[in-house]
Amino acid sequence: MPWYAVRPRDAADPRWPLPGTEQIVLKAEDPDNARAKFEEAYPSEPFRSPAVPVPNTGAGSFRGDAEALIVSETAEPASPRD
Repeated sequence: MPWYAVRPRDAADPRWPLPGTEQIVLKAEDPDNARAKFEEAYPSEPFRSPAVPVPNTGAGSFRGDAEALIVSETAEPASPRD
């Protein structure tokens, strides 16, 4: 299975779940499957703010907004060093 990098089209998109992280790399069968895995793992905007104090209740989501994410095949990520 190939590796895919998922990143927002707009780096300032407030829906991006991991501020400070440029992209998320994951294994998937194809770009559509990579997008589906991302949407399942990050169903709504980040939480722990006064507007969104609990997980999975935010108004923002990439679901149904195919143009907001860029999914591209990439190399296997380097393993973290201890």
